[in-house]
Amino acid sequence: MSQSEQPWWRGAVLYQIYPRSYLDTNGDGIGDLSGITRKLDYIASLGVDGIWISPFFASPMKDFGYDVSDYCAVDPVFGTLEDFDQLLDRAHGYGLKVIIDQVYAHTSDAHAWFEESRQSRDNPRADWYVWQDPKADGTPPNNWQAVFGGAAWTWDARRQQYFMHNFLPEQPQLNVHNPEVQDALLATARFWLDRGVDGFRLDAINFAMHDRAFRDNPPWDPAGRTITRPFDLQRRVYNQSQPEVPEFLERVRRLTDEYGDRYTVAEVASDDPLPTMRAYTKGDERLTAAYSFDFLYASTLTAGRVRRSQGNWIGPLEEGWPSWEFSNHDAPRCVSRWYDGPDRPRFAKLMNALLLCLRGNPILYQGEELGLTQVDVPFEALQDPEAIANWPRTLGRDGARTPMPWEEAGPNAGFSSGKPWLPVGPDHPGLSVGVQEQDLDSVLNFTRKLLTVRRGSPALKWGELSFLDVPESLLAMTRTCEEESLTCLFNLGAEPVEIPEPVNLGGAVLSQSEGLIDREGRIMPPYAFVILRD
Repeated sequence: MSQSEQPWWRGAVLYQIYPRSYLDTNGDGIGDLSGITRKLDYIASLGVDGIWISPFFASPMKDFGYDVSDYCAVDPVFGTLEDFDQLLDRAHGYGLKVIIDQVYAHTSDAHAWFEESRQSRDNPRADWYVWQDPKADGTPPNNWQAVFGGAAWTWDARRQQYFMHNFLPEQPQLNVHNPEVQDALLATARFWLDRGVDGFRLDAINFAMHDRAFRDNPPWDPAGRTITRPFDLQRRVYNQSQPEVPEFLERVRRLTDEYGDRYTVAEVASDDPLPTMRAYTKGDERLTAAYSFDFLYASTLTAGRVRRSQGNWIGPLEEGWPSWEFSNHDAPRCVSRWYDGPDRPRFAKLMNALLLCLRGNPILYQGEELGLTQVDVPFEALQDPEAIANWPRTLGRDGARTPMPWEEAGPNAGFSSGKPWLPVGPDHPGLSVGVQEQDLDSVLNFTRKLLTVRRGSPALKWGELSFLDVPESLLAMTRTCEEESLTCLFNLGAEPVEIPEPVNLGGAVLSQSEGLIDREGRIMPPYAFVILRD
């Protein structure tokens, strides 16, 4: 398939924005939509194809926007609907696509739908959420556990029933089996499509349906795994990834197809995500892409892990299309998670290069272009309910959500004139955009160059992928299409590695890390990479 025949999203690079932490323009310590608009020139200068904006909808903010109380309203802390329209118009003027979150598995308990549903067992929305009678002894209907800890059931005295919640009790589970609920959700999606958004990221979409028989989940042996929550002690066979979800996704796809080329990406959090990802992206009738937590929750990065993850997506396009993140608002930053040496900028460049060479849609989380480190947020400053509940054995979401540093001098690294909702990382002012703009060898400028390489390379954007047989710390892959063939080498280890003779090093260098790779001696330095056009 030639470049002109490819949909815009295949191989596109998205830049994820967590709006609370991007730029505050009114001094309340919380980022807003106007802050994103103000920085669109910077975002466009990176060379990404579009932005994904995490939730900015009306919400009590128990889970910072992932508890939606009105799908069609902007929360005042982020601005107004007019602010969003201005952002969308300006982004399109820069040639940037705009993807927004859709949260279909649950709402806030403050949503009008739930307030009506909980009033009685026979009101018009009585079956819009997941309600069940208690067992004879008064205990919850089954053993399902919530992601943030505790049972996935909360008693409601009005209905004399339990309601289900896979996350916080303030996030009651929608009954997406109900066609009326599906219709209502699709109507909210149409609201945003009519405004001109270019697609959706579907949050926790494999949690959208439950086992109708409410069977108990089987236990999961904790041996060899880090356990932070009871949720980790059972295989989530019956409260997620149900076989009816793809039928709903086909309805989502039919809707988005009415608006032309729209990108839809599923978040799939599961202990066995591959079958679900394939099911959600199969053919042209379901979503365009999906991503899992293969890298996001990985404590180490090895060539073997990359080969296993990427190796699942080297077949024909009909098998589906992946997206990839190394860090995001739910996972600790990869530069801190995977590296503990003295040269973090070098490692950050290596990670960005690897991400941009993967087959699929790379998603660059805000600050990854700067090589930002994970922030150790003290307990008294924590905001994330998961972190507070599970301290100190936490997922560390607050540490990846701290304010974006724009300048070294001035208050709060240029993020806000008021007290930020989370503290600025102590080393982040020195890693700020203003500092790195002035350094030609900075992670920021290096990443811009890498993005330029990817934009000009059809092989990197949608070419086929294969792996070469090399020593373990070395990752060698080829990206090929009709127009070009590339060899991409990455030394993910702390020691120099010899490149085996069959690997062709004679190509033209498109990009490489600092420090010359000894092509004649076939030695690659630690944490180095090179992209060669054959």
